[in-house]
Amino acid sequence: MNHSGGPVMGEPSGKTGFRILAYISAGLAVVGVVLPLLPTTPFVLLAAFFASRGSPAFAQWLDAHPRFGPAIDNWRRRRAVPVSAKVLACSMMVLSWAMLLLMGASLMVLGIVGACLAATACYLLTRPSC
Repeated sequence: MNHSGGPVMGEPSGKTGFRILAYISAGLAVVGVVLPLLPTTPFVLLAAFFASRGSPAFAQWLDAHPRFGPAIDNWRRRRAVPVSAKVLACSMMVLSWAMLLLMGASLMVLGIVGACLAATACYLLTRPSC
């Protein structure tokens, strides 16, 4: 910071990290459109969150996007998640836990991961559907 309280030339403003996270999240969302095992909606919501803090232009583009915009709008207005996203997320959580079980993870790992996944599923399933 300089004496006037503004950022010094070359000093990051703090928005760069949010912008990078927004682009990474959006990239994962795009990959999720093509790969059925990677959920799109959570990454779209993360991208919108980060973009709103780091790149207003990118945030506006996401809001107006024909595929991503409705999911963002449903979340912001009603905290609603599409049924298809809920089904996919819960299915992937069960599959992930089952893979740990089949790979011989310890009971402690299975318990901790299972509790975290169950809590996540409970949160997700108690959100309104759209």
